[in-house]
Amino acid sequence: MTLIHGFIDFHLFPRDKGDIFMFYNMNDELLFAGKARKVRQRIKNHFEDNVSPIKNHRDEVYRIDVRIVENPMEREIYETYMINEFQAKYNEDKVFYK
Repeated sequence: MTLIHGFIDFHLFPRDKGDIFMFYNMNDELLFAGKARKVRQRIKNHFEDNVSPIKNHRDEVYRIDVRIVENPMEREIYETYMINEFQAKYNEDKVFYK
């Protein structure tokens, strides 16, 4: 997995690679984890859509990390792991720790 940090590096996010993305607050707490086949558009949607789980918490996002994971099955596994291991605050699906 290759790590890419975000906001100022948003233009470096791949357009056509499968990824896991994570939104963190100022205290490095995981707010939301997700997966996407086209991560740049997916992240952009989270900041523009009215149906995003983080729609009321966008101002809390301080850092975005992206990890390139090409294999769809591995993306599923990593996303579920990140959500539960780091207890992502605003994820609603794939949550087993509550």
